[in-house]
Amino acid sequence: MNDFLNVALPKGRLGEKSYEIFARAGFPCDALLEPGRRLIFENEDAGVRYFWVKPSDVAIYVERGAADIGVAGKDILLEYEPDVYELRDLGIGKCRMAVAAPAGFRDDTRRTLRVATKFARIASRYYASIGREIDIVHLNGSIEIAPILGLTDVIVDIVETGTTLRENNLEVRDTVVPISARLIANKASMKFKTDAIEKIAREIVKGGSV
Repeated sequence: MNDFLNVALPKGRLGEKSYEIFARAGFPCDALLEPGRRLIFENEDAGVRYFWVKPSDVAIYVERGAADIGVAGKDILLEYEPDVYELRDLGIGKCRMAVAAPAGFRDDTRRTLRVATKFARIASRYYASIGREIDIVHLNGSIEIAPILGLTDVIVDIVETGTTLRENNLEVRDTVVPISARLIANKASMKFKTDAIEKIAREIVKGGSV
Protein backbone atom coordinates (compact mmCIF):
# COMPACT_ATOMS: atom_id res chain seq x y z
CA MET A 1 0.00 0.00 0.00
CA ASN A 2 2.89 2.34 0.68
CA ASP A 3 3.86 2.27 -2.99
CA PHE A 4 0.81 4.36 -3.77
CA LEU A 5 0.42 8.06 -3.18
CA ASN A 6 -2.89 8.24 -1.31
CA VAL A 7 -5.06 11.18 -2.33
CA ALA A 8 -8.17 12.30 -0.40
CA LEU A 9 -10.72 14.08 -2.57
CA PRO A 10 -13.81 15.89 -1.27
CA LYS A 11 -17.09 14.38 -2.42
CA GLY A 12 -19.16 16.53 -4.73
CA ARG A 13 -18.50 19.18 -7.34
CA LEU A 14 -15.26 20.41 -5.79
CA GLY A 15 -13.86 16.89 -5.75
CA GLU A 16 -14.78 16.35 -9.37
CA LYS A 17 -13.06 19.60 -10.36
CA SER A 18 -10.05 18.59 -8.27
CA TYR A 19 -9.81 15.23 -10.00
CA GLU A 20 -9.89 16.96 -13.39
CA ILE A 21 -6.77 18.87 -12.35
CA PHE A 22 -4.99 15.67 -11.30
CA ALA A 23 -6.03 13.93 -14.52
CA ARG A 24 -4.80 16.80 -16.71
CA ALA A 25 -1.54 16.72 -14.81
CA GLY A 26 -1.00 13.08 -15.79
CA PHE A 27 -2.61 11.21 -12.89
CA PRO A 28 -5.88 9.87 -14.32
CA CYS A 29 -8.04 7.09 -12.92
CA ASP A 30 -10.99 6.44 -15.22
CA ALA A 31 -12.72 4.15 -12.73
CA LEU A 32 -13.24 7.11 -10.45
CA LEU A 33 -15.79 8.57 -12.87
CA GLU A 34 -17.84 5.39 -13.18
CA PRO A 35 -21.28 5.41 -11.50
CA GLY A 36 -21.58 3.45 -8.28
CA ARG A 37 -20.77 3.66 -4.60
CA ARG A 38 -17.11 2.73 -4.62
CA LEU A 39 -14.98 5.09 -2.56
CA ILE A 40 -11.42 3.94 -3.36
CA PHE A 41 -9.83 3.91 -6.83
CA GLU A 42 -6.31 3.00 -7.94
CA ASN A 43 -4.10 3.67 -10.94
CA GLU A 44 -1.08 1.39 -10.58
CA ASP A 45 0.69 2.90 -13.60
CA ALA A 46 0.50 6.40 -12.14
CA GLY A 47 1.11 5.14 -8.60
CA VAL A 48 -1.88 6.93 -7.08
CA ARG A 49 -4.86 5.84 -5.02
CA TYR A 50 -7.83 8.18 -4.81
CA PHE A 51 -10.63 8.04 -2.28
CA TRP A 52 -13.74 10.14 -1.68
CA VAL A 53 -14.43 11.60 1.75
CA LYS A 54 -16.67 14.28 3.22
CA PRO A 55 -15.14 17.70 2.41
CA SER A 56 -14.71 18.67 6.05
CA ASP A 57 -12.90 15.35 6.72
CA VAL A 58 -10.18 15.65 4.07
CA ALA A 59 -7.83 17.52 6.39
CA ILE A 60 -8.32 14.88 9.10
CA TYR A 61 -7.35 12.05 6.74
CA VAL A 62 -4.28 13.99 5.64
CA GLU A 63 -3.25 15.15 9.10
CA ARG A 64 -3.44 11.62 10.51
CA GLY A 65 -1.64 10.02 7.58
CA ALA A 66 -4.43 7.96 6.02
CA ALA A 67 -3.92 10.20 3.00
CA ASP A 68 -0.60 11.60 1.85
CA ILE A 69 -2.19 14.56 0.12
CA GLY A 70 -5.68 15.95 -0.32
CA VAL A 71 -7.80 18.86 -1.46
CA ALA A 72 -9.41 21.02 1.21
CA GLY A 73 -11.09 24.40 1.23
CA LYS A 74 -9.24 27.27 2.84
CA ASP A 75 -12.24 27.69 5.16
CA ILE A 76 -11.57 24.24 6.65
CA LEU A 77 -7.87 25.01 7.09
CA LEU A 78 -8.59 28.32 8.82
CA GLU A 79 -11.33 26.96 11.06
CA TYR A 80 -9.74 23.70 12.22
CA GLU A 81 -6.06 24.55 11.76
CA PRO A 82 -4.92 20.99 10.94
CA ASP A 83 -1.21 20.21 11.26
CA VAL A 84 -0.53 19.82 7.54
CA TYR A 85 1.46 21.49 4.79
CA GLU A 86 -0.44 23.75 2.41
CA LEU A 87 1.27 23.24 -0.96
CA ARG A 88 -0.81 24.94 -3.64
CA ASP A 89 -3.80 27.16 -4.21
CA LEU A 90 -5.64 25.18 -6.88
CA GLY A 91 -7.65 28.19 -7.98
CA ILE A 92 -10.99 26.34 -7.87
CA GLY A 93 -13.93 26.44 -5.49
CA LYS A 94 -13.54 30.20 -5.25
CA CYS A 95 -15.90 32.00 -2.90
CA ARG A 96 -15.57 34.12 0.21
CA MET A 97 -16.26 34.04 3.92
CA ALA A 98 -18.48 37.01 4.59
CA VAL A 99 -20.59 38.83 7.15
CA ALA A 100 -24.21 39.19 6.06
CA ALA A 101 -27.12 40.97 7.70
CA PRO A 102 -30.72 41.94 6.95
CA ALA A 103 -31.01 44.79 4.48
CA GLY A 104 -30.76 48.09 6.30
CA PHE A 105 -29.17 46.62 9.43
CA ARG A 106 -27.17 49.08 11.55
CA ASP A 107 -24.66 47.77 14.07
CA ASP A 108 -25.24 49.21 17.54
CA THR A 109 -21.71 49.10 18.97
CA ARG A 110 -23.02 49.82 22.47
CA ARG A 111 -24.05 46.19 22.83
CA THR A 112 -22.59 42.79 22.05
CA LEU A 113 -23.10 41.72 18.42
CA ARG A 114 -24.83 38.35 18.06
CA VAL A 115 -23.29 36.25 15.28
CA ALA A 116 -24.63 32.99 13.84
CA THR A 117 -22.00 30.78 12.21
CA LYS A 118 -20.51 27.32 11.99
CA PHE A 119 -17.07 28.91 11.62
CA ALA A 120 -16.59 30.08 15.19
CA ARG A 121 -12.80 30.38 15.05
CA ILE A 122 -12.81 32.39 11.83
CA ALA A 123 -15.57 34.68 13.08
CA SER A 124 -13.89 35.20 16.46
CA ARG A 125 -10.57 36.01 14.86
CA TYR A 126 -12.16 38.48 12.44
CA TYR A 127 -14.12 40.41 15.04
CA ALA A 128 -11.17 40.42 17.44
CA SER A 129 -9.13 42.06 14.68
CA ILE A 130 -11.59 44.97 14.54
CA GLY A 131 -12.14 45.12 18.30
CA ARG A 132 -15.81 44.14 18.23
CA GLU A 133 -17.31 42.16 21.10
CA ILE A 134 -19.49 39.29 19.87
CA ASP A 135 -21.66 36.45 21.10
CA ILE A 136 -21.39 33.44 18.79
CA VAL A 137 -24.41 31.22 18.20
CA HIS A 138 -23.08 28.02 16.64
CA LEU A 139 -25.40 26.67 13.94
CA ASN A 140 -24.79 23.90 11.40
CA GLY A 141 -27.49 24.66 8.86
CA SER A 142 -30.08 27.21 7.68
CA ILE A 143 -27.90 29.96 9.10
CA GLU A 144 -29.65 32.57 6.96
CA ILE A 145 -32.85 32.43 9.03
CA ALA A 146 -31.10 33.28 12.31
CA PRO A 147 -31.23 37.07 11.88
CA ILE A 148 -34.66 36.88 10.25
CA LEU A 149 -36.09 35.23 13.36
CA GLY A 150 -34.17 37.52 15.70
CA LEU A 151 -31.84 34.82 17.00
CA THR A 152 -28.79 36.83 15.93
CA ASP A 153 -27.92 40.17 14.36
CA VAL A 154 -25.67 38.88 11.57
CA ILE A 155 -24.23 35.70 10.12
CA VAL A 156 -20.72 34.70 9.08
CA ASP A 157 -20.82 32.13 6.31
CA ILE A 158 -19.47 31.12 2.92
CA VAL A 159 -20.91 33.15 0.07
CA GLU A 160 -20.54 32.06 -3.54
CA THR A 161 -23.19 33.73 -5.70
CA GLY A 162 -25.18 35.47 -2.97
CA THR A 163 -28.48 34.12 -4.32
CA THR A 164 -29.56 32.53 -1.03
CA LEU A 165 -28.83 35.76 0.81
CA ARG A 166 -30.86 37.85 -1.61
CA GLU A 167 -33.78 35.43 -1.47
CA ASN A 168 -33.84 35.88 2.30
CA ASN A 169 -33.47 39.67 2.19
CA LEU A 170 -29.89 39.57 3.47
CA GLU A 171 -26.90 41.41 2.10
CA VAL A 172 -23.14 41.09 2.43
CA ARG A 173 -21.70 43.67 4.80
CA ASP A 174 -18.04 42.66 4.92
CA THR A 175 -15.71 40.10 3.37
CA VAL A 176 -13.78 38.21 6.03
CA VAL A 177 -11.43 36.22 3.80
CA PRO A 178 -11.37 34.85 0.24
CA ILE A 179 -11.74 31.07 -0.02
CA SER A 180 -10.48 28.53 -2.56
CA ALA A 181 -9.38 24.89 -2.68
CA ARG A 182 -5.85 24.06 -1.52
CA LEU A 183 -3.58 21.07 -2.08
CA ILE A 184 -2.41 19.89 1.35
CA ALA A 185 0.09 17.24 2.44
CA ASN A 186 0.79 15.10 5.48
CA LYS A 187 4.00 16.22 7.17
CA ALA A 188 5.45 12.71 7.57
CA SER A 189 4.59 11.87 3.97
CA MET A 190 6.55 14.91 2.84
CA LYS A 191 9.61 13.30 4.39
CA PHE A 192 9.13 9.76 3.09
CA LYS A 193 7.34 10.39 -0.21
CA THR A 194 8.99 13.70 -1.05
CA ASP A 195 9.68 12.97 -4.71
CA ALA A 196 6.17 11.72 -5.47
CA ILE A 197 4.44 14.59 -3.69
CA GLU A 198 6.66 17.25 -5.20
CA LYS A 199 6.18 15.72 -8.64
CA ILE A 200 2.39 15.73 -8.40
CA ALA A 201 2.37 19.27 -7.02
CA ARG A 202 4.68 20.40 -9.81
CA GLU A 203 2.72 18.66 -12.57
CA ILE A 204 -0.56 20.04 -11.26
CA VAL A 205 0.82 23.54 -11.80
CA LYS A 206 2.02 22.60 -15.29
CA GLY A 207 -1.36 21.05 -16.09
CA GLY A 208 -3.12 24.24 -15.22
CA SER A 209 -4.82 24.58 -11.87
CA VAL A 210 -6.90 27.64 -12.60
